[in-house]
Amino acid sequence: MSESPDESVVESASADSTQDSQVEESTTSEVSIEDVVKERDEFKDIALRVQADFENYRKRAASQMGDELDRALGKLVEQLLPVLDACEAAVAHGVEGVEQVWSALIGALQKQGLEALDLAGQPFDPALADAVMHEEGDGSEPVVLEVLRTGYRWKGRVLRAAMVKVKG
Repeated sequence: MSESPDESVVESASADSTQDSQVEESTTSEVSIEDVVKERDEFKDIALRVQADFENYRKRAASQMGDELDRALGKLVEQLLPVLDACEAAVAHGVEGVEQVWSALIGALQKQGLEALDLAGQPFDPALADAVMHEEGDGSEPVVLEVLRTGYRWKGRVLRAAMVKVKG
């Protein structure tokens, strides 16, 4: 079978068109691969930033929850301070059987972060103590002469200032 001249021209044009489209596809593929790699890198950067933001949020939320828990426990401990005062007064007056309860309660609270402020003989600090009595001194720096009511610190924060007698 022989081909007509019209058919050979059509086949030749078709072959040229196929080669041109292959060249265009390879050029387009090269450009699109570069674009895809660039887009992938952008999405990777976005994903890393989102992951870092989430990690920061998680840490901040955990810290805030811990702070809220400390504040709530501080309020509970603050409500227990009159009980500690009553036990301390009972022990000071020689009431028997109270010392064990008082030491158990103060021990448990100290394990959780309660600190009794020991201010006797220390320079007076208005951030730690309220001066309710004053005795004249030699004009030097005021010193805590006597602690009338114990002050407490809860996890580094003054929960209740001590009531003291100051000299100076």
